[in-house]
Amino acid sequence: MQNSGVTATVSAKLLSLLGTFDARHRSQTLSGIARRSGLPVSTTHRLLAELQAWGAVRRLASGEYVIGRRIWRLGLLAAGEVDLSRVAEPFLHDIHAATRAVVHLAVREGVEVLYLDRVSGHASVPIVSTTGSRLPLHATGVGKVLLAHAPAEVQEEVLGHQLTRCTPYTIVEPARLRAQLHRVRRDGYAQTFEEMTLGACSVGVPVEVDGAVVAALGIVVPDLRNVRGRLVAALQVAARGIGRTMQSGFHPPESLLG
Repeated sequence: MQNSGVTATVSAKLLSLLGTFDARHRSQTLSGIARRSGLPVSTTHRLLAELQAWGAVRRLASGEYVIGRRIWRLGLLAAGEVDLSRVAEPFLHDIHAATRAVVHLAVREGVEVLYLDRVSGHASVPIVSTTGSRLPLHATGVGKVLLAHAPAEVQEEVLGHQLTRCTPYTIVEPARLRAQLHRVRRDGYAQTFEEMTLGACSVGVPVEVDGAVVAALGIVVPDLRNVRGRLVAALQVAARGIGRTMQSGFHPPESLLG
């Protein structure tokens, strides 16, 4: 019984740390978390290390902590929560039917883009992404969208490190990338020309819920010339549909949960 009491106490402390994160405290310092949780800094530091090892929190290069993707994944299992992949699936297939292109749904995980779903398209387009794979934010259409709308500290973490040159066309100069991210926010879409893979170009748009970018939709084709406007329009229509469905509190049918 004594061990159970100790376990409960530790669990309460861990939950207390997680409870300090909210819409106004998306990233926090060690001292800030300790202050808001009421725990000593030494205890907070030790427990945060355990949460980080499990994937519940992530420590940025700035030293601040943010909620980890594993907590987000658990949230999708909760009753009443929106399952992004299930909501987006019919929209992805609609885009594919209209364009016959490779279609992606992605989210940001740290300083990488995580691909949640993919519908195959042009067999002639070389594709390195698969469902569940991770790629650099700076070299993909969906990644650029997610990076452009990421918190400032995430952008600085990416721009502050040497960017990987995936092909001769990858933008790796921080000033050029920063300017491109500004255009993404201004224009509402991102585009790449063989930056991730030779022979593959892409466009991406944000998926917004309550004004916050929660994901990105993207299309990969051999050539964007003469089709970019049509592809961007198709993506934006789908992104708005996904956002509206998520905002309305979509619940997947029980038949899909089994």
